[in-house]
Amino acid sequence: MLDINEIMKILPHRYPFLLVDKILEIELGKSIIGIKNVSINEPFFPGHFPEHPVMPGVLIIEAMAQVAAILAYSSDESIRSKITYFVGIDNARFRKPVMPGDQLRFEIEATGCKRGIWIFNAKALVDGKLVTEAELKATFADKNK
Repeated sequence: MLDINEIMKILPHRYPFLLVDKILEIELGKSIIGIKNVSINEPFFPGHFPEHPVMPGVLIIEAMAQVAAILAYSSDESIRSKITYFVGIDNARFRKPVMPGDQLRFEIEATGCKRGIWIFNAKALVDGKLVTEAELKATFADKNK
């Protein structure tokens, strides 16, 4: 289990763009489960349907990508000093809206790595119900290039 302080040691993201609160479990090189508590105080709610606050789908995808990056960084020492570049999203589906008060549970599975590109099957659930899913692709590069 990783708390927010340990997550901040792994990811370069900071408020308001750090979208992961906790990691519940990691199976190195295989899978990870992360949590995001969605609060009405999120900085995007005042501008995204303020009369009917809904978490933007692209931010759910970004949160899943952050959890996937934690899995990769934790699994492969050779990329720990590198930066993550999100290079693809396939088969993204948004099944239900995510509202203030919801808790997102991210279930990410690493399904392969081809030519330095990690591939992840990513799901976001609220109360055990699928709200978002996608296949995510990321690569890792030197920060100075």
